[in-house]
Amino acid sequence: MAELDEDFAREVSPFRRFARDEWAALRADTPMTLTEADLAEVKSLTDKIDLTEVEMIYLPLSRLLNLYVQASQKLFNASNMFLHRHDLKVPYVIGVAGSVASGKSTTARILRRLLSRWPSTPKVDLVTTDGFLLPNAKLESEGLMARKGFPEAYDLPNLLRFMAAIKAGERDVEAPLYSHLTYDVLENKTQVIDQPDILIVEGINVLQTGRPPRDGRGIPNVSDFFDFSIFIDASEEDLLQWYVERFLALRIGAFTDPKSYFHRYATVSIKDAIATATRLWKTINEVNLRENILPTRPRADLVLRKGTDHMVRSVFLRRI
Repeated sequence: MAELDEDFAREVSPFRRFARDEWAALRADTPMTLTEADLAEVKSLTDKIDLTEVEMIYLPLSRLLNLYVQASQKLFNASNMFLHRHDLKVPYVIGVAGSVASGKSTTARILRRLLSRWPSTPKVDLVTTDGFLLPNAKLESEGLMARKGFPEAYDLPNLLRFMAAIKAGERDVEAPLYSHLTYDVLENKTQVIDQPDILIVEGINVLQTGRPPRDGRGIPNVSDFFDFSIFIDASEEDLLQWYVERFLALRIGAFTDPKSYFHRYATVSIKDAIATATRLWKTINEVNLRENILPTRPRADLVLRKGTDHMVRSVFLRRI
């Protein structure tokens, strides 16, 4: 099949684009439930997000998700009535994807705070797919340490089992935990997810798909278990700059801890730190972005496009 012309592809896009002010107007009367203290707790090290950004971008998104969850619950109840089941509770699952340094973790944490403060006070849990990375020892033995964060570095069967259990309405489902200090999965430590109303799943490759099988057999993807998905988007130039800024901040922060996997970078000069961060980005994160992460952007239900100042400039919402 011939490739579509770019202008034609935009013309028939399944997304509707909203400018920043246009999207902000969709907040309606959604109340601000976040404080400066809340924001300080949830935003990542170098994120420049403020309450104005929350008001203009995340409150409208919270309102939209509220409407979607309510509609989903009605559909779910109708399905239960058809199946003669009345005891099953299944979370509404939201996936948050995007590049390293894009701010997806901050987005996921802000949404968790906002969604948990709806008038119905739903139970909202957050899981990051970092915990489903293969342990460093396994990555090293298989020569995959330089591919950490790439699809092949994850324990995909375990992640799929977790998602299937969540969507089956099982109780006390365990997810492995990860330490960014030691840069490794924490042995014998888990997070227990017990039938939340909403579950946010955050990770760089959560919208990844495999090659379709020629025999037609179903091969599940993580995103098959999502009810809604969000992609945090930015230019490669901005992502590189943000990654370097974060690396420099960690150099005088977490890297100074002797237990840190990156402790060796705490004493290098700023010049060498910038060179190291740039090299790591170019050889690992940029490759992963181009090969695996960016190609999944069209699969999202909503795309938040950021500008150089970290602020969202455009919102793309998939048409229903």
